[in-house]
Amino acid sequence: MRAAVLRAPGRPLEIEDLDLGPPHAGELLVRVEAAGVCHTELHYMSGDIPCPLPIVLGHEGTGVVEEVGAGVDDVAAGQRVAFTWRPRCGQCEYCVTGRPVMCVYGRVQARSGGLMDGTSRLRRGEEEVHHFLGVSCFAEYAVVSRRAVVPLQADIPATIAAIAGCAVVTGVGAVVNVAAGQGSVAGRPMLVLGAGGVGLSVVMGAHLVGAAPIVVVDVARDKLDLAQSLGATDVVDASQVPPEELVGTLQALTGGGAEVAVDAVGSPVTMAQAFAALRPGGTVIAVGLSSTSAAAAVPINELVQQQKHLVGSLYGSANPSLDLPRILALYRNGRLPLDKLLGATYALDEVQKAYDELKRGTVGRSVVVPG
Repeated sequence: MRAAVLRAPGRPLEIEDLDLGPPHAGELLVRVEAAGVCHTELHYMSGDIPCPLPIVLGHEGTGVVEEVGAGVDDVAAGQRVAFTWRPRCGQCEYCVTGRPVMCVYGRVQARSGGLMDGTSRLRRGEEEVHHFLGVSCFAEYAVVSRRAVVPLQADIPATIAAIAGCAVVTGVGAVVNVAAGQGSVAGRPMLVLGAGGVGLSVVMGAHLVGAAPIVVVDVARDKLDLAQSLGATDVVDASQVPPEELVGTLQALTGGGAEVAVDAVGSPVTMAQAFAALRPGGTVIAVGLSSTSAAAAVPINELVQQQKHLVGSLYGSANPSLDLPRILALYRNGRLPLDKLLGATYALDEVQKAYDELKRGTVGRSVVVPG
């Protein structure tokens, strides 16, 4: 099969012919229909976050089950599924306490470059090739754990299912699982830093739960225009505001500071801006990744005296097997306009072009269609 392989940090992705072994017990062979172009891969492609190499990238996608391994009796060939890059073993401390995105097997897959047993099904001749976060869907086919997919209804378009499985779960989940989990955010000011795929999903989630105003910050006018079409009440082009005035501008637009600020960028600068733009008692929700060495400083006295909060949210702090079907039900019923989030479509041979365009600032969530 053909797949996009990263062989060294800084090198372009290469489309190679690989051997894909059959699914082991508890696994599935899936024909990939669509895969989202997520900014996360750029951190691995640049070397900001290390991973085993060579590796087939792609962690956000959907496909059709072609073959099931031994012991899989609740998914059959022909079933459409969405990939999840955090499996749910159902047995570890995190799974049994309702925090499945922290499942210990997620770390096993990330560190080993294998599936849940730590081994790979990918080869090029005698060379072992690694799986990316247990998925590797920048390929024509993928072998994944049954614990790493969510069955889908047949009427959901593949491109919508692909982006819903990561970007949308992450962004909407940050709102409904973290922000709203701390109390009602209806009628409360929310700030979103970054209008990429995840940030725009935050905007949709904020609009869904009735946050107001919803203020979005980015440096690209076309992204801000899309944010407004998805529910943002106010937008700020940070490239047009002096840095020393940005926080004050955001505080004014949110009536004295945001109740919730979601940092969908993941830089020390945006983290500090989000924290400074909070009202007393407000919360920063960090969802954007950065390099492993990046660190953000917060004023200790402000943290204590104003009782501000800073929390991380991985994968929308979601339970994908429950939250993804709910998100798609909201899409089906017109409550989440995911079609507006879709950006450009690329063939598998164009996956490097898709990431070059992403670095230049594409609007919406682009999708790779391998077939």
